[in-house]
Amino acid sequence: MTDRETRHAELARQYLPDELLERVRGRAGDYDRENRFFAEDLEELRERGYLTLFAPEEFGGPGLSVNQVSRLQQRLAAAAPATALGINMHLVCTGAIRAMYERGERSLNWVFEEIMAGELFAFGISEAGNDWVLQSSNSTAEPQDDGGYRITGKKIFTSLSPAWTRLLVHGLDSSDPDNPMVVYGFLERGEDGISISENWDVMGMRATHSRSTTLENVRMRPERVARRIPDGPNPDPLTFGITANFQLLIASVYTGLATRALDVAAEALTAKQSAKHGSSYAEIPQYRDRLADAAMDLMPVPAQLEAYSRDFDELVDHGKGWPRRLVTARINAGEAARRSVEAALRCAGGAGYSNGHELGRLYRDALAGMFHPAGIDAARPMFAAALLDD
Repeated sequence: MTDRETRHAELARQYLPDELLERVRGRAGDYDRENRFFAEDLEELRERGYLTLFAPEEFGGPGLSVNQVSRLQQRLAAAAPATALGINMHLVCTGAIRAMYERGERSLNWVFEEIMAGELFAFGISEAGNDWVLQSSNSTAEPQDDGGYRITGKKIFTSLSPAWTRLLVHGLDSSDPDNPMVVYGFLERGEDGISISENWDVMGMRATHSRSTTLENVRMRPERVARRIPDGPNPDPLTFGITANFQLLIASVYTGLATRALDVAAEALTAKQSAKHGSSYAEIPQYRDRLADAAMDLMPVPAQLEAYSRDFDELVDHGKGWPRRLVTARINAGEAARRSVEAALRCAGGAGYSNGHELGRLYRDALAGMFHPAGIDAARPMFAAALLDD
């Protein structure tokens, strides 16, 4: 075992030991069936220091890399995909600030102090119809005399809705019509004007409780303003950090889900007995082939994720090639997750079609991979433009 793999194994034992994962896996079905938030999982992960993973050592954190956190998220997702996806949003916010720190931008170091103080960060960026995502906003940011803003708008799929204490949001400051700016910053949960929808009845990833959040003239304190970026496609360390952590850590969740699906498939084939062949289904060539094909299909996905996360940690300069790498890592993981669960369902047979079977939940959870930005339709123009020198 290499030193790197030894370190990954140590981190797994420290933050996600087998006994914790068994409890997490044991609760996943109940959360899904009862449409409950993963409160118990969150508390156990908090006690383990999981919320502090990205905090640098100088602030009292473990200072883990994206590659290391990706490995942990794959492990957590294999036990409970919805829990992993929910906690991902805290990790995306804190990982983005860590990315800025690693690249010499220290203006948001106060976030690390809040991480170590136990604050839970959530990602309040997604907006209905805003396919610019990070590059613009449908919400408004009204400048105030003290340097702060008043934010008004509706954010959708705000994971961690019952528990977050800090919300990363953006809004458009159009006070200068000739120079509109996208304002990024953090809101505190106790501010007036924040309302969280009670409506949450989705197909999969139910434990995330990613409810809509309405902001009505909510105060963003001046010390919480993180960035002012010209409206439109403009590079910035914060948005680069958000994009990289979002795409790589979302990919990690679906990679872990896919891995678990194939493990369940193997268990199902071993347990099922064929009256016709007088053996377990694991000994029947066509079923072995189906499982093998699914495993070969999955193999490139964690390899791609490993390579890109290490490049990001090592500050490799891919320039304009970064968006294509990041987006395809996440898309490939999501597609592989669905294909893996479908193969597993064929291996498990009719038992897997039961609502009480783990594969039924994994299949519904895997479908959520279609909805994370940027989708395939948005990715294709990037590749076409690169190849055709547009």
